[in-house]
Amino acid sequence: MGWGKWRSRVSCGHPTARSVLLAMLLILTSLFYCLSGYSESAGRRAPAPPGLPATPPPRLSGDGSFGARELPQAIIIGVKKGGTRALLEFLRVHPDVRAAGAETHFFDRFYERGLDWYRSLMPRTLEGQITMEKTPSYFVTREAPRHVYAMNRLTKLIVVVRDPVTRAISDYTQTRTKSPGLPSFQNLAFKNITTGLIDTSWSAVHIGIYAKHLDNWLRYFPLSRFLFVSGERLVADPAGEMGRVQDFLGLKRVVTDKHFYFNQTKGFPCLKKPEGSSRPRCLGKSKGRTHPRIPPDALLRLREFYRPFNLKFYQMTGLNFGWD
Repeated sequence: MGWGKWRSRVSCGHPTARSVLLAMLLILTSLFYCLSGYSESAGRRAPAPPGLPATPPPRLSGDGSFGARELPQAIIIGVKKGGTRALLEFLRVHPDVRAAGAETHFFDRFYERGLDWYRSLMPRTLEGQITMEKTPSYFVTREAPRHVYAMNRLTKLIVVVRDPVTRAISDYTQTRTKSPGLPSFQNLAFKNITTGLIDTSWSAVHIGIYAKHLDNWLRYFPLSRFLFVSGERLVADPAGEMGRVQDFLGLKRVVTDKHFYFNQTKGFPCLKKPEGSSRPRCLGKSKGRTHPRIPPDALLRLREFYRPFNLKFYQMTGLNFGWD
């Protein structure tokens, strides 16, 4: 058929030509709506196909990673050899907790490096998750509370405490492992063994004067910003203490007794085998060391030394830890 005849048919309204044009118009219209992602009937974006998320993925940071690095909202500030590592590992089980791996020592050693440096040490978190870190030496560092307050006066502070005598022996045991030639515990704890004069300058003894250290922190933070965790109860009833910790942090009680079992060899609780793992999670070999035998009279004098400080600590916190 020549062009002249075809033009004549179109212009004259030939039925075949009109049908072809109408079909082409319908095809082009459908193609437009499909490509633009709108449904033909409602004018809305078409729902996601089955199996794909209906909402956008989590926000990406500048380098393409998920989440963002935030300054910690909660810090485990003490005490050394009190059970801080166990507490942090138990908290890591919670899906809404993200914690720095190593102790940062920002508020006691590296404060001059600034908050941007501190933030860079934190893990990435998503909306609804909290960021944490632990550095037990903060509790006994004079400048630490002022530094933490300058960062955020609403920071939640967790202190894991333990019988100061047992804690001092554990501290000594750890140090002796690294320095085998260390003098005996009693030679370091007493200025004069005969008179029983305690050497409070020795760090293993000094850390256990909890009331003194807490008094320094209370100059900046009210008692309501603190949670005091019993190191003894963390061993005897980890689920119970973890319940208190989760409540304090505003978290749902996800970590419960179903997550723990007691390791008779180490003498403390371990986390049960996580899904997809070949073995349970226990703390490393450095935890659960056998303590050296200390002469009973040395222990008695040390307990007498700590008793008034313990009683004051009980009064300050409103908690009786039963160390006496």
